[in-house]
Amino acid sequence: MNKKLWLICGTVPEADFPLCMGTWRISGDRLIPDDVRPCSQTGKNAKKTAIPSVPIRRGTPALAASAILAAQALGAEAPEILLVGDCGDSKGSSALYEFLAQWLTSPRSEELAGLTFHYLFPSVDGHNRILMALDERTGQRPVLIADAGFMYAAKMSGYASRWDIFTPDAGELAFLADEKAPHPFYTRGFLLSDGHDAPTLARLAHEHGDSARFLLVKGRTDIVVNGGQVTGSVSSPCLPFMEPIGGTGDLVTGLLTAYALAGLSEQEACLAAAQAARFVGQAADPTPATSVADLMPFIREGIRKTAAHRPEKG
Repeated sequence: MNKKLWLICGTVPEADFPLCMGTWRISGDRLIPDDVRPCSQTGKNAKKTAIPSVPIRRGTPALAASAILAAQALGAEAPEILLVGDCGDSKGSSALYEFLAQWLTSPRSEELAGLTFHYLFPSVDGHNRILMALDERTGQRPVLIADAGFMYAAKMSGYASRWDIFTPDAGELAFLADEKAPHPFYTRGFLLSDGHDAPTLARLAHEHGDSARFLLVKGRTDIVVNGGQVTGSVSSPCLPFMEPIGGTGDLVTGLLTAYALAGLSEQEACLAAAQAARFVGQAADPTPATSVADLMPFIREGIRKTAAHRPEKG
C-alpha cells in the first residue's frame, strides 16, 4: 500500500498546550506523542519543547485515538495530528489556522490524501484561508471531512458545498438546514419539530448550499446522505447505553477517517464507520459508567465484524 498522509486538526482544552504536529500512539487511556514536534520550532531547536500526553476523554483526542487504532486494524498508514490548546478564547485555533494555511503551500502537503477537522474556534477568515491555500496546490485535491465546530465555520463561510463529508448529529443538522442561522445557538426551533426529520433537514441543507456533498448523520438510525438524498442507513445493533457516553460521535468520525484513509469511497466509508461504531459498542457491552476511552480496545473487533457485515442500503 502506498503511504498516504492524512492530517487530523483540532484542539484540546488546555491553554498552554503547544501547537504541534506528528504521530501519536495509544497507551491505556492516553495519547502519547510518538514523533511530534512543536510547529513553532525547527532544526536543532525542534525538540526543546516537550509535548505532553493527552487524556482520551472526548473531543479531538477521542477522534484521533479512534482513527489511529482503526488505521492499524485496517493496515493503513497512521494519520498525523495537528493539535493545539484552546480554552475558548480562539488564540490556539487562530495559530492553527495560520500555520495550516502556510503548511498547505509546502512541498510536503502535496502528499496529502485528506484532512479531518474537529473542534476549532469557528472563524470564517481562518476557514477561507485554508480553502484558498488548498486552491493554490498543484497536487491532487485531498478529501475534506469536518465534524463539530469546524462544520459551523464551513456553513458560516458560505462554502459548505466545497466539503466532502460532514458528520452532524440531529442538532447540528438542524443548524445546517437553517439558512438564516449564523450560529447553532440561533437555530430556529421549528426545524426540530415533527415533520422535520433527518432526511428532510438534510435535503433543506443541500438546497440552501449549506451541506457537504455527503452527510453522515448520527442518531438512533445513522443515515448517509449524498446530494440531499438518503443513500444508506445503519440502525443495528441498537445500543441505548451508547447514547450517554461522551465522545461516541468522535469515535464515529475517527473510524470514518481511517476508512477513508484506507481507500474506501465516501459512501462506503460513511456506512462502514457507522456500522463499526455500533459493533465496537456491542463488543464493549457498555454501562452508563463507560467512558469513550473504554471503547478503544474494541475497535479492532468492531472493524473485523464490519468487514463480515453488509451495511443496510437506503
